[in-house]
Amino acid sequence: MTPIELASLMCSRLCHDLMSPVGALNNGIELLADEQDPEMRERCLELLAESARASANKLKFFRLAFGAAGGFGDEVDTREAHTALQGLYGADKRIELGWMVADDKLPKGAVKLLLNLAMIAGDALVRGGRLDVGAEQRDSGIEIVIRAEGPRILLDPKLRQTIAEGHSNGTVDPRAAGAWLAHSLAAEAGGTIQLSDPADEVLLIGVDLPVAGSPVQG
Repeated sequence: MTPIELASLMCSRLCHDLMSPVGALNNGIELLADEQDPEMRERCLELLAESARASANKLKFFRLAFGAAGGFGDEVDTREAHTALQGLYGADKRIELGWMVADDKLPKGAVKLLLNLAMIAGDALVRGGRLDVGAEQRDSGIEIVIRAEGPRILLDPKLRQTIAEGHSNGTVDPRAAGAWLAHSLAAEAGGTIQLSDPADEVLLIGVDLPVAGSPVQG
């Protein structure tokens, strides 16, 4: 896959995720323009604020997960990654987030890898649940562990294959942009990604990045 094709996939994923909150903003503004009842106007303003927060949260997450994350240098403050993930999944309270990242900073590429895998695991919790994210930097490299547990876990086989192999039949679906990026980052670093068996009740994703090949630049 060329860089242009990957960028197109990421743009498609971003547009898809922003369509709902931005559409809600547009609808809310139209309703507010015609509504005269004070209570209904207040409700419209609340919905506008919720949609604006959702849009901002998604943009902040995708900036770190997909973008260049300018301003952070070669390393990213892990608190920024934590905040971005909380914004993505914390608003509707469907997913309880556990954050177990020991280091204050991690290489930019490792943070991008962590966030993309966390997004994939969180999206697999179709009925909500708990998402635990852990990472530790050691002398030998960086270890990342993502754990998702809930009433129903659904990870598309194509996403699973993309994470493991990079693509299926030479093509990648826009939904799999994060999976492709995660695979590419790990492969370029000489690392490996392992996933639990599809039949397991808990989804586990483990990453081992050797220190010499850790994706510092992203």
